[in-house]
Amino acid sequence: MAKPGQVEKHWYLVDATGKPLGRLAAGIARLLMGKHKPIWTPGVDCGDFVVVINAEKVALTGSKELKKVYYDHSGYQGGQRVTPAWLMRQRKPEQLIYRAVKNMLPKNSLGRKQITHLKVYVGPEHPHQAQQPIKIELP
Repeated sequence: MAKPGQVEKHWYLVDATGKPLGRLAAGIARLLMGKHKPIWTPGVDCGDFVVVINAEKVALTGSKELKKVYYDHSGYQGGQRVTPAWLMRQRKPEQLIYRAVKNMLPKNSLGRKQITHLKVYVGPEHPHQAQQPIKIELP
């Protein structure tokens, strides 16, 4: 059983170019939760930090580019907003990956903490060179 102070955190760099969104998100969620480590313990944040670059180049298979929609709500009556995936890719391409990964994490305070360890960037540049992220290839 891992204790919160014993867990060693690493930084990983993932390139999203041409990767299917769901498979990429599943691999990132696994790293964020720490399930790739032998000391993984439920209820303890054993995960690592993940930096994703080239978020705008992630692949949506089939006709998901046109048919997939994202729902938001302002909280007011009639405040539902529907955004198709092709428009989300144009406006906020990092949200495609962020939302897919967030839905694969636990729906509790631990999941809310783990999602803060995900850093998604449009383009090949990121401000985390000082952490020396390890480049990892996800399916």
